[in-house]
Amino acid sequence: MICKSALAIALSLLPCAALCQTEGGTLPAETPLALRIDEHLPMRNGQRVRAQLIYPVYGNDKLLLPKDTVVTGSVVELRSDRSRRIRAVMGGDFTPFHKPVVRFTNFVLTDGTSIPFASGDAAEGAPIFRAVLSPPAKGGFLRRQFDGILSVARSDVAIFTGPEKADRFVQFIYTQIPYHPQRIDKGTAWTIEISHSVELPAEPAPPAVVVAAPPKRHFWEDPLPPADPASADTASWIVQANLDESISSETSKDGQAIEAIVAEPIFNPDRTIAVPQGSTLIGTVTRAKPARKFGRTGVLTFNFDQLHVPHEETRTVETRLTGADSARDIALTSEGQPKSKPQDKISLPILLALMASRPLDQDEGKNLAGGGNSLGKNAVGGAAGLGLVGTVISLTGISPNAAAGIGYYGAARAFYYRWIAKGQKIDFAKNTRIIVETTPRRSAPMKPDSQH
Repeated sequence: MICKSALAIALSLLPCAALCQTEGGTLPAETPLALRIDEHLPMRNGQRVRAQLIYPVYGNDKLLLPKDTVVTGSVVELRSDRSRRIRAVMGGDFTPFHKPVVRFTNFVLTDGTSIPFASGDAAEGAPIFRAVLSPPAKGGFLRRQFDGILSVARSDVAIFTGPEKADRFVQFIYTQIPYHPQRIDKGTAWTIEISHSVELPAEPAPPAVVVAAPPKRHFWEDPLPPADPASADTASWIVQANLDESISSETSKDGQAIEAIVAEPIFNPDRTIAVPQGSTLIGTVTRAKPARKFGRTGVLTFNFDQLHVPHEETRTVETRLTGADSARDIALTSEGQPKSKPQDKISLPILLALMASRPLDQDEGKNLAGGGNSLGKNAVGGAAGLGLVGTVISLTGISPNAAAGIGYYGAARAFYYRWIAKGQKIDFAKNTRIIVETTPRRSAPMKPDSQH
């Protein structure tokens, strides 16, 4: 079954691969570009940044820049990350955290040609998480709770088994040190808009991509997302679009109108245009509720029910959100509505509480003879509260009660952020890429040159 699915995907990509040669043309001003770096970079002013396009870029329904096109720039400013600094200081980390401000300035084509462009500064870089449809819920309340616990457990195990686990361990050690180097993490992404139109030359087609069979998955890994329902269903389209404005569980209102601009044209089997690039999906926020105390997450649901095609009447459509990018780790329900992923609220507070109790586990009659063991237990308690700072304080000979107090402070802080503080909000920034499955309009096909 897996091999057949891989073959079907490969065959479906053949028409696309044949059209990956860019024809050249004008990239309009205000075109959004989603960029991501594939290596860790030092956090310093003037640092050169080499990113790649996450998605292909079209203009007038023609491919102008293929996916993975290199875009270069540099860090032009380091802004203080005040909220992160405060939270870090409370944990014994006095690193002056910053947010890099990056200015991208050049496209680098496959032949090495550099094409300059102007854009605004990109300040809010963050890893992008792709939310995908969850499988339909099975069973009753207990089954759903079990599935939630299983999902959390898989996330915890992935910390120790996933790629780059050695790097994660090093970064964890850094968090225990009161001052450590900072970096721009691999996978950080920015979305920018070009300020002026850019003329781009034609490019040759890239080498064909060989689709390999998916690797064997272990039982502790999350299952693969469901197959794309539109791959075998010609009665529906998969529309790639960018949100025209930001929406959030904190600021959006019920009934708020929203729009998304179609980023890639959709073609009929005969290569006529079914949905041109630049068409507009029109919808509303159906429910918005801010995140609240005691870990209650925000609520944000929205839907698109109209499709406006240039030079045509607005059509009523039925849609379902099947994918969305976000700076936060969220998921989609089986109905296509965003939701917060289950969070691990138990393991860390319990672990820190156990570490904090170690200084109290001492036999009074053996305190003098076993002073080294006593200091070791004090160090464990201090580390639970303030990392290396707490360890050093606890090794100075303070009482076991004081060392345990430092440890319980850390456990209480972890408990607060997971159980008492506000839950996770759900938000999507302007130009966020969304993927919508929609029924097609029942009108005559549009020829590629008939729209101009």
